[in-house]
Amino acid sequence: MEQYDKNNLYLLCDGIAERDGDLKNIITTFEYPPLWMRPNSFATLVLIILEQQVSLASAYAAFKKLIEKIEFITPEKILALSDAELRTCYFSRQKIAYVRGLATAILNNQINLKALEQQTDSSVRTQLKTLKGIGDWTVDIYLIHALRRLDVFPIGDLALVSAMKQVKSLPATTTKTELLAIGESWRPYRTVATLLLWHYYLQKRGIKTTY
Repeated sequence: MEQYDKNNLYLLCDGIAERDGDLKNIITTFEYPPLWMRPNSFATLVLIILEQQVSLASAYAAFKKLIEKIEFITPEKILALSDAELRTCYFSRQKIAYVRGLATAILNNQINLKALEQQTDSSVRTQLKTLKGIGDWTVDIYLIHALRRLDVFPIGDLALVSAMKQVKSLPATTTKTELLAIGESWRPYRTVATLLLWHYYLQKRGIKTTY
């Protein structure tokens, strides 16, 4: 399956920028987005779960604390930790349940992350959403960062929505349905547009990502 990587990201950005002047302006002003790639691993999904509904800084603080505690994040090590130990790593009660469920599913071979690399986006989404605490946003982020799929559009992402409204000079009342309609013009490279819009959002706010 076609993916973005260090060899084609700039070309993909240039291609979509030729179709959309607003996206081209992002490159002109802020240059190209970083290569936000993550390994297709249990640890990556744990990080994405930690990122749910919190700031990137808060999520990474918890992730870093977990690494300090167990060094390598594996399903076995997660299940060996008590709730109290996970709370010292800034895990909420809900996120403790979510990562435990994910760890159990992987150890039981209910979820095979390596096998997901060869499956369609919709198949990956269907399988991961059987797990408690994993919804469309979590799957979208996994598809973009870990599997590097090219046509993912995480409409549930607040940073993406905010950036779209600013870049496109849209009213605050613009609905998700209307934003999805705009995104249709970016197929089959909606991931590339998303990366550019995230880049814009972070640059405008002076937010630096550490991973």
